[in-house]
Amino acid sequence: MTPAGPAQLLIIALVVLVLFGSSKLPDVARSLGRSLRIFKSEIRELNRDDSTTNQP
Repeated sequence: MTPAGPAQLLIIALVVLVLFGSSKLPDVARSLGRSLRIFKSEIRELNRDDSTTNQP
């Protein structure tokens, strides 16, 4: 599967804009950012736990 090109990304952006409307996009982006931040911190915590349990 090839990565999405500029035309495909533009089409996806337009579909998202139509589905959510311009008024809800900031809230959706904010929620997505928070979710990614939490996910990233959980991954770091898992890596830290793995590195402490694997030490002899």
